Amino acid sequence: MYGIVNKAIKELVVANFGEEKWEIIREKSGVDIDFFLSNEPYDDEITFRLATAVSEEMEMTIEEVLTAFGEWWILKTTKDKYASLMDSGGSTLKEFILNLPNFHNRLMLVYPKLSPPEFKISAVMNNSLHLHYVSNRVGFQEFVRGLLQGLAKRFQENIEIHLIQSRNEGHSHEIFKIIWV
Repeated sequence: MYGIVNKAIKELVVANFGEEKWEIIREKSGVDIDFFLSNEPYDDEITFRLATAVSEEMEMTIEEVLTAFGEWWILKTTKDKYASLMDSGGSTLKEFILNLPNFHNRLMLVYPKLSPPEFKISAVMNNSLHLHYVSNRVGFQEFVRGLLQGLAKRFQENIEIHLIQSRNEGHSHEIFKIIWV
């Protein structure tokens, strides 16, 4: 993960619980990095250690932490740092999701060492679609759920998100069914 991801975790914790709580979480995680450089890659293990420490300290499941972080990423981080890129993705949630397979190609111009996930779209209907999440990173499916929830809020749309296939069940990738309600 790039440093901007770990910086956003810190921002989420500090904004909601304060700087002192962040220091407790950082210490509990064993991560001894005081400042993350946004454009530098860091081992995914650091992100998981931070998320796990947040989970333990805030008495939340790791799934709840990743979901909350996904929402924060969309509603705060991308709004502050990537507004024009997000605006170029579409004017509705459905349009944005349909454009998602090409989204990371644009991000790779900013972050050349990025190892992005791949998104594919299938079963497109008037009120639903399937979003395929293919990644070499394991354990981030709830982060994707949070991203989708954040996008729904960004576009002021109501959706249901159902995980209908998971690597936890032996499949090659995750599939989310998104239903507009």
